Amino acid sequence: MLVPMTADAQHYGFHKKKRTAEEQALEDSIPLFRGVAVGFDLVGPVTRAVGDYGNYEVFARVNLKDRYFPTVGIGYGDADHTDDVTNIRYKTSAPYGKIGVDFNVMKNKHDKYRVLVGVRYAFTSFNYDIGPLDISDPVWKGNAVYEAHDQKCSYGWLEFGAGVDATLWKFIHLGWSVRYRSRVHQKYDDAGEPWYVPGYGKKGTSRIGATFNVAFEF
Repeated sequence: MLVPMTADAQHYGFHKKKRTAEEQALEDSIPLFRGVAVGFDLVGPVTRAVGDYGNYEVFARVNLKDRYFPTVGIGYGDADHTDDVTNIRYKTSAPYGKIGVDFNVMKNKHDKYRVLVGVRYAFTSFNYDIGPLDISDPVWKGNAVYEAHDQKCSYGWLEFGAGVDATLWKFIHLGWSVRYRSRVHQKYDDAGEPWYVPGYGKKGTSRIGATFNVAFEF
C-alpha cells in the first residue's frame, strides 16, 4: 500500500515542479513593456450633469509585464452650489493632477481580466468665490453683505483604490474602482476651508468615491 502512495506523491511532486518551471519560463518570456492605455472616467461627468459639482478626468497608464501599471491623470473639477438655507453661493473650477501605480493581483497576470489595487498622489491649486452672506450688526441694527472672491487654496491628497479592468473587445477595456481619498495637506485664505475641491470632492479629511473607466490599450 505504501509503495503506490509514495509513487503517487513523487509523481505529483514532479508535475508540480514541472508546472512551476513552465510558469516561471512563461513569466521570463513576457517582455517588460506590454503597451500603453489612455482612457477617461464616466462617473465625474454624470455627477456634474445631475448635481452641482463634478469633474472630468483622463488618464494614461503603462503596462509592465501585465503586473505593474504606472499611471498619470489630469482632470478639471467644477462646482456651482447654492445653499438651500443660507442662499450662500460657492463657485470654483480648476485643473488637478494625479500620479501613482496599480498592481495586478490576479494569479494569472495575463488573463483578459485584471484585479488592480493601487495608490495615487493628487494635487490641485485653485481659487473660489463665496457669498453673499448677510451679517446683522448688533450695535447699529443694520445688515452688511459679505462676499469673498478669488480665495486661493491648495490641496494635496492620497487615493487608495481597488477595482477590476476587463477587455471588452480587442483594445477596448472597461473598468471600475472604489477610491478612498485621504487629505495630506491644504492651504487656504481667510474665507476658510473650501466647500468643494476639484478632483477630491466636498471638503473633509477623507472621502470615498468611485470611477467607471473606458480605456483604449495599444
